Amino acid sequence: MFDLNHIILKRLGIVWLSLSLVAASVVWYVETKHIDETIIALAAHEAARFVPAGLDLANLTQEQIKPLHQRAMDLVQDHFIVVEVYNTEKKKLFEAVNPNHQTMEKSLAQYKHSFPLDREAHYQKHPVDGNTVVQVLVPLIATHGGPVGYFEGVFIVDPATLAQMTSNLRRTLVFVLLCVLVTSVVLYPVLTSLNQRVIRFSQQVVRGNLDMATALGAAIALRDSDTSDHNFRVTLYAIGLAETYGSSLIDMRSLILGAFLHDVGKIGISDTILLKPGKLTGEEFEIMKTHVKLGVNIVANSDWLQSARDVIECHHEKFNGEGYLHGLSGEDIPLTARIFAIVDVFDALTSRRPYKEPMPFDQAMQIIERGAGNHFDPRLVSLFQGIATDQFTEIGHCGEAELSTRLNARVLQYFTQASLAVI
Repeated sequence: MFDLNHIILKRLGIVWLSLSLVAASVVWYVETKHIDETIIALAAHEAARFVPAGLDLANLTQEQIKPLHQRAMDLVQDHFIVVEVYNTEKKKLFEAVNPNHQTMEKSLAQYKHSFPLDREAHYQKHPVDGNTVVQVLVPLIATHGGPVGYFEGVFIVDPATLAQMTSNLRRTLVFVLLCVLVTSVVLYPVLTSLNQRVIRFSQQVVRGNLDMATALGAAIALRDSDTSDHNFRVTLYAIGLAETYGSSLIDMRSLILGAFLHDVGKIGISDTILLKPGKLTGEEFEIMKTHVKLGVNIVANSDWLQSARDVIECHHEKFNGEGYLHGLSGEDIPLTARIFAIVDVFDALTSRRPYKEPMPFDQAMQIIERGAGNHFDPRLVSLFQGIATDQFTEIGHCGEAELSTRLNARVLQYFTQASLAVI
């Protein structure tokens, strides 16, 4: 059975981790954005007071350039590592470089930048020599409102700033982790209780549907024999073979329903043919074959019973293509039908019917083995050979009550698992 507590804990853990990653990303973005905005504001502030009112950068004299260059040198000693000034023709008028970052300035030359086409500051980030630098370009606006040039400042995100970012990130992340953890601890019993109620309701629904399928299958079995033993045994045999094969939960559910209802179409076959003690005539056999199509039609209008269709429709197909209804062969025959075909014939051979005595186990297995590759999937026959003795010893001689008890536990297990698989 599924461990519900494990499922809920796992899902809460995934949510906790996901929220933590989201929180870390958001904090990192916010902190980085804050630094970017601070640098842009600084560059915009310096650019706004960099050029004296009325100064024409296009026609600077050497005397006018000197104080501007000195102001740029002051900036690279304080905030920036590089300051460059361009005129409106995008010609560099001068630059100032922090002596301690000459190498970084040369490395930065590989990154080409464009000039702003609007009046807003623009920036780019670059990794340079193991550091993060921010390159800001700000239009220089004259008092009359028109552009007179461009101010470029390169700012290095120093280790202290990065350390502060990391510290803020860790604090926020720890806070978020604790909040999510506390919320998860509070929600855990609530979710467990709600899911247990859902599971109980789901099991009731499954049990009701299974009872319906069992009753329908039993009604047909009673026409073909005097008990429901065949349906119970053949379903248990099918579960055993499918488990050995490693069938999925969905295939298990389809196989079980198909085993219950495989002969549901026999409701439309007359007792004269269905219970005839001798061999059927050709015409009678053709009528008997119609029970497959009748069975498909019976389950066609039920979404829940549709998963039984493969077994109902194809359990008389043969591996060599000589079966019916469609003459399918090999792996074109659905897996559930190939599994069921083996156990259906085996139980028919080893069980008592109104018109026959049970066949000894060894003789029945010889028939199954001879059918490998012709009637049956040889790989599945090989698997069945490995479990048949134990299965027959355990199940073959049980009474109806014991078979029903065994089957109820196994069937509910697989249908509950198939339902919980989507939680």
